[in-house]
Amino acid sequence: MPDFNLNIDFMNLNSAQGEVANAIKNGRLDPGMKRPFLATNKEGKWGVYCSVFSGMKGKEPQYRTFQVNANGTLRREEWKTLDEALVPIAESRLTGVQDLISRGLVYNLGNGMGTTVLETHDVSDAMEAELSMDGVSRSQGDRQEFGHHYLPIPIIHSDYEINERVLNVSRNMGNPLDVSGAERAARKVSEKVESMLYRNETFAYGGGTIYSLTNYPHRNEFTLGTNWDALEDDSTGTVGEKIVRQVLDMKQLMINNHQYGNYVIHIPTGYEVLLDDDYNTFKNETIRERILKIAGIQDIIVVDKLAANRERILKIAGIQDIIVVDKLAANNVLMIRLSTEVVRIVRGMALTNLQWSTEGGMVHKFKVMTIQVPQIRSDHNGNTGIVHAA
Repeated sequence: MPDFNLNIDFMNLNSAQGEVANAIKNGRLDPGMKRPFLATNKEGKWGVYCSVFSGMKGKEPQYRTFQVNANGTLRREEWKTLDEALVPIAESRLTGVQDLISRGLVYNLGNGMGTTVLETHDVSDAMEAELSMDGVSRSQGDRQEFGHHYLPIPIIHSDYEINERVLNVSRNMGNPLDVSGAERAARKVSEKVESMLYRNETFAYGGGTIYSLTNYPHRNEFTLGTNWDALEDDSTGTVGEKIVRQVLDMKQLMINNHQYGNYVIHIPTGYEVLLDDDYNTFKNETIRERILKIAGIQDIIVVDKLAANRERILKIAGIQDIIVVDKLAANNVLMIRLSTEVVRIVRGMALTNLQWSTEGGMVHKFKVMTIQVPQIRSDHNGNTGIVHAA
């Protein structure tokens, strides 16, 4: 079985770290130029062509297609087959990331390949309104303070191969292109992107650091005491009542930090069935339904929930099984205010297939690549809409 190594490449103005970063550090890399396809043009001339993004016409992206002097491996429909193999992988492995994107909590970079570090700012509160009868007296002057923050923009990629002989057999026999390599590489890349949102890992480069929701220095920490799956009914209340009481305490912590309304709760897979249990013996509702009745709670997200896509994924050729790997550590709960001021996904390139090189004409090297990282944010005073309970 091939070794699907995962790589995270970093760049800044003076240096590069990683194979992809070193390939583009001295110039702009257009992903379209790394997707050459074999085709016949309008004049019937067979050759290698590339399509590159040329701008927007209204809401529709426009592409310019031209012949290139390069090695081409795949036909256009074969590229489409590879790309379609990435869709269910991204949908299933990027539970938290896709949820943020679907809610509009995303910042799209104009040139993801050319952006090595994203600089953002925050500003302190300043000035006070004053009450007077004539409106002439001067209010007290004040000066706003600006903070500068830097977010590294790495390239996350994993390699796979397509053998020339296998490719020709596929074409001659009319069999579909084997996309198992692309699927495996996509899974590795997607799992890393998702883990960067939740795991206790940091990535520092170029004067900035990528934090997760569970290790951001300014997050509001909350102590669960007893893990939710170890709670028992007793004189102080049922399991459901104790969980709801803690959720209310987490909401109060948000309010104390001036973070109001529109919250989403993220729980690990181990708590999913627990929340489907009865809230108490007197009300015909689950713990989940009771929590969602709390004002401001919009949704409960189960991190790495695969139920919606599991059957679809298992139909993909080469996929034998799905192993659930929790990105959010067991017995951790997150409450997040839905705002780009709190968290957003900085995205420079969606999950993409690229052809990287050819070895001796028999083995063709490909990469599944993406540029998307979480950006966790707070205001100038360090207040943020994240409560991390553990």
